[in-house]
Amino acid sequence: MIQQAALRRRSFASRAVGQGSPVRRMDGLMMLAIAALAVIGTLLVWSSTRSWMSVQPTGMAKKHVLNILIGLALFLVVAMTDYRRLQTAAPWIFIAALIGLLLVITPMGATINGHHSWITLGGGFAVQPAELAKPALVLILARCLVKPAEKTGRPRLASVALCLGATGITAALVMLEPDLGTTMVLLVITGGVLVLAGVRKRWLMAFFLLGGAAAAAVWSLGLLKPYQVARFTALINPASDPRGVGYNSTQALVAIGSGEIFGKGLFHGGQTTGRFVPEQHTDFIFTVAGEELGFLGSVTVVLLLGVVLLRAVRIARQCDDRFGALVAGGIVCWFAFQSFVNVGMTIGIMPITGIPLPFVSYGGTAMFANMMAVGMLQAIRIRGYGRRAA
Repeated sequence: MIQQAALRRRSFASRAVGQGSPVRRMDGLMMLAIAALAVIGTLLVWSSTRSWMSVQPTGMAKKHVLNILIGLALFLVVAMTDYRRLQTAAPWIFIAALIGLLLVITPMGATINGHHSWITLGGGFAVQPAELAKPALVLILARCLVKPAEKTGRPRLASVALCLGATGITAALVMLEPDLGTTMVLLVITGGVLVLAGVRKRWLMAFFLLGGAAAAAVWSLGLLKPYQVARFTALINPASDPRGVGYNSTQALVAIGSGEIFGKGLFHGGQTTGRFVPEQHTDFIFTVAGEELGFLGSVTVVLLLGVVLLRAVRIARQCDDRFGALVAGGIVCWFAFQSFVNVGMTIGIMPITGIPLPFVSYGGTAMFANMMAVGMLQAIRIRGYGRRAA
């Protein structure tokens, strides 16, 4: 009996990692890059929080590791699922995401760190539905655009209208929180998927004009909060008010610049220890990398993110299935834009919008969403072009 049980265990293990198994068909280079980003992120979270968590200096780092482990479990569930089932489930996933966004603006919603974007679950746990709306939107957009017109091979106008409607509803609910950064990500995802789907140029032009008109209306009608307007104006000249609206940008530049080439060493950053830059464990975690790991460490983080993006692009290009290719392309747009904005706002080329750095910043719901998105990419690689993939 013991020998038979041992044989069964060995048989299961050999099937799991053997030739042609789902694990062997995953993109190992992508996973190595994500693992490296997660390790670096954990060290940076630890360094940026230990000075003000004197009772338990490793508390935030331990929570970050827990978030990574939960995200890894979600990744495995999604990666081992036939991604084509997500095409059928996309409407229900999207509806669930909308319900979560609606709950935020009810009495169930909670304000954490000045942002009314959360739903508390008790026991110190909370979720941010706006983060989960990103993968849900990617899925519903791909579902709407999966069947082009037979004559032209391009998406139908009705399909494009459904996409714009889904994006409009999601973006409106997110802006009610308000969360401008996530709204920008949602619009970029939509624009990217529409381009990848081969939407007619005049329709794309109409989409971008509509987006520009909506942005102008939001600005002119005063729908943005004063601090959001100040963040955009501070981008032009942060030195004009270094202790006011330009404080975050100025301190971020000081922190990154002080690291020079090799950095001051992990746990030895004066700007980080002194908490001169707000939210250094979340939105401004790249400043910790710049100060303590220097230019070389910062470039390493950027290069690792680049590896993830390039491997995701490869998956999108080689996928034989239109739905899978659109999902992968939407995730590429999401990760690329979010990474660019996060790094850009710390070096003064983008406005401060409160967008976390994928796989590095502290934040449970963001980590869960990111890992589920990677699970989709790996599921597409496993089943979307397995016979062709090198």
